[in-house]
Amino acid sequence: MTEKGTSDTGQECIRLGSWSEDQLNRLMGEAARIKDTGERIDFLSRQFLGVGYRENTLIGNAETAEAFVVNFEGVDCFTFIDYVEVMRCSRSFAGFVNNLRRIRYRSGNVTFTERNHFFTDWREFNHGLVEDVTAQIGGVKTKTIRKLLNVKADGTPYLPGIPPRERTIGYVPSYVIDDGIVAKLKTGDYIGMYSELPGLDVSHVGILVNHSGRIHLRHASSLAGRRKVCDQDFVSYVADKPGIVVLRPFG
Repeated sequence: MTEKGTSDTGQECIRLGSWSEDQLNRLMGEAARIKDTGERIDFLSRQFLGVGYRENTLIGNAETAEAFVVNFEGVDCFTFIDYVEVMRCSRSFAGFVNNLRRIRYRSGNVTFTERNHFFTDWREFNHGLVEDVTAQIGGVKTKTIRKLLNVKADGTPYLPGIPPRERTIGYVPSYVIDDGIVAKLKTGDYIGMYSELPGLDVSHVGILVNHSGRIHLRHASSLAGRRKVCDQDFVSYVADKPGIVVLRPFG
């Protein structure tokens, strides 16, 4: 132990930030008593508001052995929703650790190749946790495209060591997002910003929250002037994006 809430070994890195393990136990215990899935996600994700943006907190690549990482000192857009979804399924920090292995990695195997690197990996490999409701949200306005994930336009990989994956991606174009479509979204929906780039499913992710009709995207923003977990107006945020992919947690 190097300091309270921090533990580093060759295979594991635990950094709890401003929380203690006891505080996390109480937090997840309180969240578990919230029966509505969306309200629970809202409650848990709200605890991260103001946490700084930090990229590359996970350890592992084609040349470096994967380590099991919990880092609440800073999050990027994907580790933010990763931690929130795992907390949703947990009643204690010990349970959180076990569930993080299961949700972040296929079959719980902590290796770089078994990590869920893409947003739609959740749909493919975390059965029983989330479902892709994009087509339900967009209806006939939903567009569908077949992509070869992890292959850039020049044929090189975004992530060396990860094999290409053929995948069908449905998305709702931003130019068709109106009040009717927004009304179909629910607090707790995981929103991916569809990417038009070859080899990517989305470019950014966040959580939809609806507070008395005010619809926000809660996300870890990398933009200068923010660089933290924050709430932004959802419709304004997606206006200049190609579209959205929506994964909805099961209740």
